[in-house]
Amino acid sequence: MAAPPQSAARKFVKRLQDGDQAAHLITLIFATSVFLVTVFLVYELWMNSSPTRAKFGFGFLFSKNWDPVNEQFGALPFIYGTVVTSLLALLIAVPLALGAAIFLAELATPKLSNSCTFLIELLAAVPSVIYGLLAWFTLVPVMRQYVEPFLKKTLGFSPLFQGTVYGVGYLTASIILAAMTFPFIISISRESLLAVPREQREAALALGATKWESTWQVVVPYARLGIIGSIFLGLARALGETMAVTMVIGNDPSIHASLLAPGYTIAAAIANEFSEATGAMYQSALVELGLVLFLITIILNASAQLLIIATTGKGSKRE
Repeated sequence: MAAPPQSAARKFVKRLQDGDQAAHLITLIFATSVFLVTVFLVYELWMNSSPTRAKFGFGFLFSKNWDPVNEQFGALPFIYGTVVTSLLALLIAVPLALGAAIFLAELATPKLSNSCTFLIELLAAVPSVIYGLLAWFTLVPVMRQYVEPFLKKTLGFSPLFQGTVYGVGYLTASIILAAMTFPFIISISRESLLAVPREQREAALALGATKWESTWQVVVPYARLGIIGSIFLGLARALGETMAVTMVIGNDPSIHASLLAPGYTIAAAIANEFSEATGAMYQSALVELGLVLFLITIILNASAQLLIIATTGKGSKRE
């Protein structure tokens, strides 16, 4: 006689007993929780910023006026400061970090590479407030007395290096951000370079390439996805950095063309003013600044994913 068909519930229980279905459910819950946390953050920021969204609309993003007394708020100076300092920090950090990663992965001895990597990982673990204190007592005086006067004297014809020298400002904040993103880019880029198969290097050397030609023309392009990922990870760190930037950027809610002028970032504004925000409109404006920063981060991460997909597609076509 044929056995009676098992019900769906019995089949499900049997799969749970086998372990595969249980592992599938547990990992699915973990993956879903990440999505739910993101949705919850966006929902809370969206709901708590409703007063300013209702009053200013999209004009909040393009207004330069930040006047808590008269309840006039605009996010453009903070968006400008955040983007300028982050991009300038990448311009400083990426060439140095990529060069250091190439040296540690390809040219340095294993003992030297491991020792330097340990120190770099220690730098990545230093709290941002420590960077801010070091910058305030060391970097700011040097910028005020030597670097910025020299830049103003030699490059003062450019609007980027005009104005009064304070020691704090966009340039100082960008330098400290570069120092903070530097370890992340080096560490991940080095691991990506070390992950390149040894056969790739040997094939290039067998064809007559020098050590440097093999590294620059074969190893680095092979590891480009990991390097791009490290750069965008450093950018995400720079966008969200708070304490160190707050201590050296000057905290001026205005837009200046000069990199020597003081400015403000979104994270610094929230950290400085949220405890003083007494009115509902003032708190709503700061929460909407957080929403704007969150959206900027999402847009940049999405752009990074599209760039990686496009780069992978081009590499596949060439192969």
